[in-house]
Amino acid sequence: MIKINNLVKVYQSEKIAVNALKGITFSVPPKSFISIMGPSGSGKSTLMNIVGCLDRPTSGQYILAGLDVSSLDNKELARVRNKKIGFVFQTFNLLPRLTCLRNVELPMIYAGVPEKERKARALLALERVGLGDRVNHRPNEISGGQKQRVAIARALVNEPAIILADEPTGNLDTKSGEEVMAIFQDLNREGVTIVLVTHEKEIAEHSNRIIQFRDGLLVQDEGVESPLDARDMLARLTSGEEVSNYEY
Repeated sequence: MIKINNLVKVYQSEKIAVNALKGITFSVPPKSFISIMGPSGSGKSTLMNIVGCLDRPTSGQYILAGLDVSSLDNKELARVRNKKIGFVFQTFNLLPRLTCLRNVELPMIYAGVPEKERKARALLALERVGLGDRVNHRPNEISGGQKQRVAIARALVNEPAIILADEPTGNLDTKSGEEVMAIFQDLNREGVTIVLVTHEKEIAEHSNRIIQFRDGLLVQDEGVESPLDARDMLARLTSGEEVSNYEY
């Protein structure tokens, strides 16, 4: 699904050059669920911007679903972004005056999908994340966890090749965070490729693979032998078990 080969990104100002990525190489097979970790300034945000077609590398190659996007112009990058990538952000990025349904429809409006089809696909996406009864609510009428589920539904409607989730549980309580991770795990079991950025080790351990970045370099890439099961975690929370008792 993703092939990164010797990727370099240099930010150049008048006085200094910042080497944000220093020759990164790795690949992500289809239907993977990986987490990316690293301290501030490690290069993970730069990498996500390139993988998400929000920026271009200084050198190296990036192939997404068989398409070499390394040297596409801004218009071509926008087209790939809209058709092949779904985004989920820490801050939800929902429009407050629109209903949940209309928020989910937005990517399809930009893609030119007819109104009747837009509504049908948005309804299905909201039902898929357990919000079929919240379609006419506005963001200020639902919880933080529900807002993130709306954002996930919005990321799904154009049937992207990959979902990029940037700190998707960062603003959520433990239960809401596990609900979001349960949805990601369900989607991954259905064949959706997910790349998640997080600073929380216990969240990363819900994925099948963890990639660590430091100082613009990939310093560790290892599989997760027994990923945490979010639905099991939710059952434990529902039973009243304290988070501190989790065997993270």
